[in-house]
Amino acid sequence: MQVTDIKIRKFFDEGPMKAIVSVTFNDCLAVHDIKVIYARDRYFIVMPSRKNPDGTYRDIVHPINSDFRAALEEAVIDAYHVQLVAAEHDAREDEDAVVI
Repeated sequence: MQVTDIKIRKFFDEGPMKAIVSVTFNDCLAVHDIKVIYARDRYFIVMPSRKNPDGTYRDIVHPINSDFRAALEEAVIDAYHVQLVAAEHDAREDEDAVVI
């Protein structure tokens, strides 16, 4: 299964959650609400989940093996960094623009 698209849907400046992401696989299946988290000096992803009646959470979708999880995590975090740099660059250009 190949990751064919990653969209950063929302960035966060405050707190450990840094972004909410949608990932498309094989141009056939989209998984929404994957979270990019920065905690304990590292980035990782959290899969979409729902809250159970007892207050615990259960993943709605998740990788079955550690190799695919690592590949998915790397792809999502790489895309996050690329789009974060692009957004920061755009913000700097907007600040430097001269208003006439």
